[in-house]
Amino acid sequence: MSMTLLGVLGLLSLMILLGLRFPVALSMIFVGVVGTIAATTNKFVLIGMDFDKAFGRGIRTAMSNLSGETFEAASNYNLLVIPMFVLMGNLAGVSGMSADLFNAAYRWMGHLRGGLASATIAACAGFAALSGSSLASAITMGRVALPEMKKFNYADSLATGSVAAGGTLGFLIPPSGGMVIYAVLTEQSIGRLFMAGIIPGILLTFLFIGAIYQTVLRKPHTGPAGPKAPWPERREALISALPFVIVVGITIGGMYTGFFTPVEASSIGALLAMIVAIGRRSLGLKAIRDVTLQTMKASATVFLIIIGAFIFIPFMSITNLPGQLVTLLTSLPIGDYGVLLIIILIYMFLGMFLEGIAMLVLTIPVVLPIIAALDFGFDPALANMKMIWFGVMIVIVLEMGMISPPVGINVFVVKSIAPKVPMSQIFRGIWPFWFAMALMLVLLMVFPRIAVWLPMTMIG
Repeated sequence: MSMTLLGVLGLLSLMILLGLRFPVALSMIFVGVVGTIAATTNKFVLIGMDFDKAFGRGIRTAMSNLSGETFEAASNYNLLVIPMFVLMGNLAGVSGMSADLFNAAYRWMGHLRGGLASATIAACAGFAALSGSSLASAITMGRVALPEMKKFNYADSLATGSVAAGGTLGFLIPPSGGMVIYAVLTEQSIGRLFMAGIIPGILLTFLFIGAIYQTVLRKPHTGPAGPKAPWPERREALISALPFVIVVGITIGGMYTGFFTPVEASSIGALLAMIVAIGRRSLGLKAIRDVTLQTMKASATVFLIIIGAFIFIPFMSITNLPGQLVTLLTSLPIGDYGVLLIIILIYMFLGMFLEGIAMLVLTIPVVLPIIAALDFGFDPALANMKMIWFGVMIVIVLEMGMISPPVGINVFVVKSIAPKVPMSQIFRGIWPFWFAMALMLVLLMVFPRIAVWLPMTMIG
């Protein structure tokens, strides 16, 4: 049996396991171990070794990979940013900073048509800079914003769609968990990837607000204007949001200037969020227990997925399937951007069925060699930033998958918060935001400096 066929069978087996609702991490570990045994055994049988000896060699290789890659993933110093930033987000939620963000955006934008939905997007973008999680952003802001929009008779589709789409910003705006995993899998700088997500994240926030404006322009009844807040209330709301500005400013600013490494910045951010929570007397024993357990659960889930990826990747390398795909795609007469478009379309299709992080760890081992073989006609100043630029592109495509039917994980999160709203209404509300993301992808293709300018100017 050829190695390429073994690689294809391994991928198909993985897809079948995922289709049967097996956990992503355990599916990758199982396929990686069994596939490595099969590929190594096949390799030595082909060169004339006795099957029993070859099989024994395959088992030893697989077990060595299982133990070695698990230790390497679990002891990776850079991955400390995951539990620290998760902790920072959980502490921010407990301290009330998330409610302050929405209140400030609401006071300034709530009197406009669609203003509450726009305030939700702005608040989601702000909370994304504290949590780095799309699910946390959608859940936290949904609980605050949906009752307010219900009170002012917003259409269910616009209200739930804005929460679901706004939550996806947590996957792009730093500290993004998706960026961390991409950085580890591709051996890129976490700090540079964080910086690369800032300008696209801000632009996408404005595109989302523009999508809301277009919706209420066509259908004014979907987002009626609320009362106009007096200036004293606006100033008070801004003052209440100052702790958010301080925490995010120190954390992100420290990384940009080189004063902190990403790991140090994550620890400083968690410490500052804890100080705010203690200062507001919102960190009692029950809150400490809940924050600790939520942080441990989220971190363990991500680490297990990364371990699964580290075990699955060597199997793909043995089969040489990524190399075969590179040869196939680069030989097509469609140009570099044509190949990129095919990759994006494949990601969009997979996003209809797979969760974002799972899709990232499954596909990067296959896609990375393809992107490395393309140059996209970048000038020399941008050539070494190609992987950073591609990381931003892929994260946005993964965001699209988070709200795409039929799986759209953020849609189901919003459904759990608003159980009386039909799924059809929620999916109807996400399409303007989906097309806004597609426009953002086009902008990044035409103007790659949107993503790479800030990381190119980093100090250190």
